[in-house]
Amino acid sequence: MQIFKGLVLKRSHGIRRFLPQYRNLCSHSINPDDNEELQNQVLVEGKGHSRTAILNRPSALNALTASMGVRLKKLYESWEGNPDIGFVVMKGSGRAFCAGGDVVTLYRLRNEGKMEDCKEFFRELYSFMYLVGTYLKPHVAILNGVTMGGGAGVSIPGTFRVATEKTVFATPETLIGFHPDAGASFYLSHLPGHIGEYLALTGEKLNGAEMLACGLATHYSLSARLPLIEERLGTLVTDDPSVIESSLEHYCDLVYPDKKSVFHRIETIDKCFGHDTVEEIIDALESEATRSNNEWCTWALQKLKEASPLSLKVSLRSIQEGRFQTHDQCLIREYRMSIQGISREAPNNFCEGVRARLVDKDLAPKWDPPSLNQVSKDMVDSYFLPLGELGPDLELPTKLREAFT
Repeated sequence: MQIFKGLVLKRSHGIRRFLPQYRNLCSHSINPDDNEELQNQVLVEGKGHSRTAILNRPSALNALTASMGVRLKKLYESWEGNPDIGFVVMKGSGRAFCAGGDVVTLYRLRNEGKMEDCKEFFRELYSFMYLVGTYLKPHVAILNGVTMGGGAGVSIPGTFRVATEKTVFATPETLIGFHPDAGASFYLSHLPGHIGEYLALTGEKLNGAEMLACGLATHYSLSARLPLIEERLGTLVTDDPSVIESSLEHYCDLVYPDKKSVFHRIETIDKCFGHDTVEEIIDALESEATRSNNEWCTWALQKLKEASPLSLKVSLRSIQEGRFQTHDQCLIREYRMSIQGISREAPNNFCEGVRARLVDKDLAPKWDPPSLNQVSKDMVDSYFLPLGELGPDLELPTKLREAFT
């Protein structure tokens, strides 16, 4: 089953997939005309027949800004048209690959009434993610460290993703009053069973071995071997994905999820998170917790109680719709949801969630509505409506670039 060019749930390079069926990201808005500052945020290395884009905001865990999206898009377009470049690599500086979009800057732009800048933030980053998903040359993302939200959005659509023992993946958006975006409704909905719903609603983390197990990563290597991988890739003169894969395999490890992994709870996850509504999911978890005295169910219930009730319902519907849509359709819908979500005065759970977790850090958000039974169908539907006066939908070059299904 092909999801992206690289996200394939099957046997690969000798490893059988294990399938039983924001630290404060504080920064100011970057002026795109400030070329030196922008170039420092996305560095470039040239090695023979390849180019490497380095996300370089280590103090912010390489959180993405709109300006970084613009620069990445220009670089990738120029590399794609260059016959001397066979493939592209992306990695991060410091202890993260990429913690996602810079939501604190987005929060500040929103509070300053700069909605056009907010729209540009989503438009530029989503457009770049579509470019990665339709890229004509092999793409290798080295996911060494934190890989969350938009960090997954700029890597998972590509051909290869190398995880390590330091990789930490999550889509924790419901905990800040938002929804898993950056293409998350596409790739999460295509994971085995109902793992996608579980990850989307709870914000739970996966390690590198677990990413490999479900297909979010294509390869796993100890971080100590990454310099050898990069050196090997730097010697290649090719645009053949099979040659690149063979080089990655040379330094990759056979690894399985440990005994505590969520992948040993697949049946319980499917039983509890395979329902149509959040209320039914909670009822199933409560019943399972009572029946089996399952501590994991109690933990999952607690995570759901911490999240925005409205975000839970919006996110569940997003994953459910993503199961029947292409990557570009998900990005276009998520853009609509994102703009609808941050533009409203009340409820504006995104601003409240970011305030509580990343700005004031009191961890006491006042969600609106405060409970699931107060979240109406109309509230949820409003996230999926055309933008109308808020502006046009996201436009992607689907007629020029093939959309993968």
